[in-house]
Amino acid sequence: MKLTTEIAKHFRGVHTGGNWTCSNLKDNVADVTWQQATTQVYGLNTIATLVYHTNYFVSAVLQVLRGEPLNAHDKYSFDHPPIQSQEDWEHMCAKALADAAAFADLVELLPDERLWEPFTDEKYGNYYRNIHGIIEHTHYHLGQIAVVKKILQQQSAAASNT
Repeated sequence: MKLTTEIAKHFRGVHTGGNWTCSNLKDNVADVTWQQATTQVYGLNTIATLVYHTNYFVSAVLQVLRGEPLNAHDKYSFDHPPIQSQEDWEHMCAKALADAAAFADLVELLPDERLWEPFTDEKYGNYYRNIHGIIEHTHYHLGQIAVVKKILQQQSAAASNT
């Protein structure tokens, strides 16, 4: 069994399903409207902001997996373009899922030995640490997306009952 194949499977699971938590990005955003995606509750990040932020880092590491330099800065990771229509929202979600698919495909192609090599710079640790960090980061923000979505649904239900 190839370790990178298992890691790619784990990465796919948090994005499109089949993981241990039975929760994934694709299913969580599938029925979210652009208005819901851009509604802030209790000072929390919006669903759109969380999707963008999560994908920001997936996209940055994807570029490295494609042989390009690392070009990401935490300070820009929440600065998404405005979402002003369902089309804008669907485009953001489609990009996140397409980047995730490409990311998983490239991880799967890595030789296992590569996992232990420095990731662009030794200060970032090795590939294994960074790829698993992306998975952990996605699960963390997926939980936030699920909670914000639940709050929005409860607020909507309460409003329609009044």
